[in-house]
Amino acid sequence: QDLVKLLELKDWSLISAMKTIYIDLLRLYYFVGGMPEAVKVFIETQNVDEVRQIQRNLLMAYKQDFSKHIHDGQTVQKVRSIWAFIPEQLAKENKKFIYAQLQKGARSKDYEIALQWLKDSGLVHSVPRVKKPHLPLSAYQDNAFKLYGLDVGLLAAQSNLDASVLLEGSRIFTEFKGALTEQYVLQQLIATQENPVFYWATEKGTAEIDFIVQRKQAVIPIEVKAEENLKAKSLKVYVEQFQPEQAIRFSMADYREQDWMANVPLYSVSLFDSL
Repeated sequence: QDLVKLLELKDWSLISAMKTIYIDLLRLYYFVGGMPEAVKVFIETQNVDEVRQIQRNLLMAYKQDFSKHIHDGQTVQKVRSIWAFIPEQLAKENKKFIYAQLQKGARSKDYEIALQWLKDSGLVHSVPRVKKPHLPLSAYQDNAFKLYGLDVGLLAAQSNLDASVLLEGSRIFTEFKGALTEQYVLQQLIATQENPVFYWATEKGTAEIDFIVQRKQAVIPIEVKAEENLKAKSLKVYVEQFQPEQAIRFSMADYREQDWMANVPLYSVSLFDSL
């Protein structure tokens, strides 16, 4: 609780001194996630294996729900394909959801109903792309989107990431770190502010901003870095082109403000609305 209070006070020098504790807790959250039963079991037992078993049970229950609630066999198969494909798609450098990777020659209309079912049931979060970061953002979205899961812990379970991989920062984690970090940041953005979340990319995909949100009359670009590697090329391209009032980069580095952006530690994403 003191750690939460410290974040709320934004005492960045003290927060920085406690940084390793925050990072360890954040990694633990990547594993446990926020599903009530998984959290409860972790609090009661501190046993990561039991937490993972709960997550597996939940994933199994969702799969069974697909066939329980959808009465068309083909749609059930499509829902399962999309659901199973999320971790693999998010592990890619280009996280744009591509139907043809589900099935050769597949197009959006083939999967429309299945995708809508997953969205309506709250099991996935779709983040549409905007061509221009102007208000209202929804007027500038196109057909491209990124698809995220419901919960960071479930995503780790779906990807079969072992606890040691996450908690000890193993090499294997490197590949999937970006996906879990983005999933976590998206969940925080959804939970802490009212506006829908978008992303921006150039037509040829040479530059991409992970998330874009509207705050009051401003459009805020958000870049997500899983570690302290702070090369923000895409963010720089975006800032030069669109001159936003504020730009944010979430990373494992300490809080600092630069001329054109604020670097905010990942473990304080929940403060987004008050930054």
